[in-house]
Amino acid sequence: MGIFSKLINKREEAAAETQSRAEEFITLIRVYYQSVMAVQLGITNMNVLADMALFKRMLKIPTQNNKLGLAEKGRAKKILMQDYDMDENFFKEIDQSVKRNCRTINDVQPYFFKFQGFCSDLFSLMENMMKWKFRFSMLFKKLLYKNTQNTIHEIVTRSEWKDINIQKAAWNIRKYKEALGYSEQWMTDFVYHVILLASRGTKKK
Repeated sequence: MGIFSKLINKREEAAAETQSRAEEFITLIRVYYQSVMAVQLGITNMNVLADMALFKRMLKIPTQNNKLGLAEKGRAKKILMQDYDMDENFFKEIDQSVKRNCRTINDVQPYFFKFQGFCSDLFSLMENMMKWKFRFSMLFKKLLYKNTQNTIHEIVTRSEWKDINIQKAAWNIRKYKEALGYSEQWMTDFVYHVILLASRGTKKK
């Protein structure tokens, strides 16, 4: 998966280093997910939601209305909107996805496994399909967004592929998309920001 591998699969050595903007973005997304789960399911044990717990301690966020996750959700959302230009609909789809898939605390771990599989397959296939477009479109944000949008549309709508491995990956992504309940627009916004932030980090290095 190239530059995206460390962003999706967290490693101990990566956590010890200073986080890149892309890693920070992914972590904030995970904090938001976990906060939504805490509110939705009434979770009181912070150890179940490690990213949110660390976020809460680092920023010293007080618990709001005796309900874990409420203040953390608001803070993570505010940072993502202000620093990363995410819009309201992006968060609404996450809320709906969690509500649809996580009805008890036992659903949390399977949901994250499913989401991680979705991200892993999606970024791997995006990197495979865009290749030369990556370097070219990095120069222009609008072009990068358009290329990302077109590639995702192709993944979720194209019926026949010459490469059987790409076809299998595309079908897996569609199954994840259906199960998680995300739109093409959500996928485009999510992937675009990760690609943009990861490319900036690569340039700096």
